[in-house]
Amino acid sequence: MKINGFPTHEKLKRKSEIDHLFKKGKWLTVDNIRVIHVKSNESFSVPNHRIGVSVGKKFFKKAVDRNRIKRLLRESYRLNKAVYLEAFKEKSIVMMFWTSKEMPENFAVVENQFLKLCKKKSE
Repeated sequence: MKINGFPTHEKLKRKSEIDHLFKKGKWLTVDNIRVIHVKSNESFSVPNHRIGVSVGKKFFKKAVDRNRIKRLLRESYRLNKAVYLEAFKEKSIVMMFWTSKEMPENFAVVENQFLKLCKKKSE
């Protein structure tokens, strides 16, 4: 198995998990990245961590732009998975959003903001 992979079992897809996340989750924002997260507990158990990515249609009308930002967010997660797991723990559900009206300049901008987010969460 790849160390820096993004396998299917880590992707947030189930409607029940997403509904639970929006009911019980806590919000955290750093720069242009906003996350909602919840840890697994007795009432709602998750076998491993799951992460979802979303970009709103409100600011990015073209699917090409939304997909580009989602790819950058997923790549920043994939390459910094160890930092993410240290901050959000092994059994958690997280949904990431891009909140800015502007496209990120490049991958480095998104990655720096993702690392700041993880650092803020772990404090």
